[in-house]
Amino acid sequence: MSDDRFSLLIIGGYGTFGGRLARLLGDQPRLRLLVAGRSLEKADDFVADLRTPKDGAEGLGSNNLGAMVQAVSFDRDGDLTEQLTRLRPHLVVDASGPFQTFGEDAYKVVEACIDLSIDYADIADSTGFVAGIGGLDAAARAKGTFALSGLSSLPALSFAALNAMAPHFSRIDSVAAGIAPSPHVRIGLNVVRAIATYAGRKVTVLRHGRPAAGRGLIDAMRVTVAPPGVPPLRSRKFLLVDAPDLALLPGRFADLKSSFTGVGTLPQPLQHLLSLAARLVHLRLLPSLLPFARLLQRASHALAIGEHRGGMFVRVDGVDHAGSKLTAGWHLIAEGDDGPFIPIIGVDALVRRLLAGTRPENGARPAAGELQLADFEAAFRRFSITSGIRMENEEVPLPLYRQILGSAWERLPPALSALHAGGARVASGRARIERGGGLLARIVAGVIGFPPAGEDVPVTVRFVADGDREIWTRDFGGKVFRSWQAEGRGRDRHLLAEVFGPFRVLMAPVPDGDRLRLVVRGWRFCGIPLPLFLAPGGDTYEEERDGRFCFHVEIGGRLTGLVVRYTGWLVVE
Repeated sequence: MSDDRFSLLIIGGYGTFGGRLARLLGDQPRLRLLVAGRSLEKADDFVADLRTPKDGAEGLGSNNLGAMVQAVSFDRDGDLTEQLTRLRPHLVVDASGPFQTFGEDAYKVVEACIDLSIDYADIADSTGFVAGIGGLDAAARAKGTFALSGLSSLPALSFAALNAMAPHFSRIDSVAAGIAPSPHVRIGLNVVRAIATYAGRKVTVLRHGRPAAGRGLIDAMRVTVAPPGVPPLRSRKFLLVDAPDLALLPGRFADLKSSFTGVGTLPQPLQHLLSLAARLVHLRLLPSLLPFARLLQRASHALAIGEHRGGMFVRVDGVDHAGSKLTAGWHLIAEGDDGPFIPIIGVDALVRRLLAGTRPENGARPAAGELQLADFEAAFRRFSITSGIRMENEEVPLPLYRQILGSAWERLPPALSALHAGGARVASGRARIERGGGLLARIVAGVIGFPPAGEDVPVTVRFVADGDREIWTRDFGGKVFRSWQAEGRGRDRHLLAEVFGPFRVLMAPVPDGDRLRLVVRGWRFCGIPLPLFLAPGGDTYEEERDGRFCFHVEIGGRLTGLVVRYTGWLVVE
């Protein structure tokens, strides 16, 4: 062992989150990583896998291992002083749990670390555990150590996002946060057990500025997670969970009126069954869902249906500095298997800061506000993770595309932002039009009024604002057809809705380099939702070329084939 290495002991180091932390920090040559757990055999197997090169593998933990990694046995119910003295870590990270079940002697690991002047951090999601660690503050300060609890999605990341939005407000009235895991992520048993401990039980929230009894996994709110510039997640209900934020928010905002933290799982029918089971606990027809934790875990694995994407949101409502009502929302989406890394990104950022010589203030406290949003965003760049903030001011409405795109609006080329600037305007140019030859394609084109095929056709588009809608009147060489566009509502929130006759197409505007792509996310016929795989699709985008607005619109489907394709350019008059 090299004494000049920074020694990090990860309790639960081969588990769901501890293992990901070890992989994430494996590229640090100055680290001595102690992968710890009750089973030395499992720790050895994990370390062997971590050290094995993955042929053709890409991403974290494949071939970039630079840290010294060692498997060790560690029993949190054993002689902690002896074990910690023998292992000599500089920092202990507890990635085990569930912290909700640690009992009366919940802080024995923290206390042992403080007694030996060892720094401590964890990813606890237990409200009582995180909120109560401040009772050890004096002892930690006396020993010159820090102990940070809850360095996870809730509350460390949620408070980082909250603190980034707070300066826009003169008063904050409500705060809500939630996590939407991908249905394809295999949720660990400890996570399920933690949720089961408060299902149907009292969860203290704020209502009308006073503590009130919420109902775990029963009370709900609907949210669409939609970071600017990427297709949003499907709208879903978030069920109330007992997270540390609920206990910490009143201390952050003295005049706060309401609070909520939730989880939105897919498929939603499984979540409805979970909520029903929680109601049985609430009605005392079941003592607890804890005995069913393993069954619930298996059900979540068996019913892995839907997009392999997860997300998170933090929403703030209040009043801005001009006295107007303001809503701000921070949204995050993680693609594929990257979502489960989010709960340990805070610890990763802490360790990298320690290696760079930046040390937190001594003392024991919740990790809420310990890191800035920029610390997390720097780590997000190593993953397929997109995040951003949306601002909505009721008294200062924005142009349609700017409202939907949020901060992604700033990435648009000038020609695109000029065309979508809002208000009454006219643009003209030239176009090439192709039409599909199938019978159904001709019928659809006739119902909507698409123009006939043609080369170098003069085109004029008139835009008229009508309340929260924009009416687009397109004139292709004398053939006129109209549609109107607006932001979707309810389940379709943060999507662009375009209506052609009886058809409503829901699209996500997605900046892609110099292009703005329109990705179809749903459609309706006479208000009736239709299957997405039958939705009109095609490669549809806008771009700037030679300083001009250029368009490429392709409409077709599995049943119709190509209906119409028109390409060309426009200049705002």
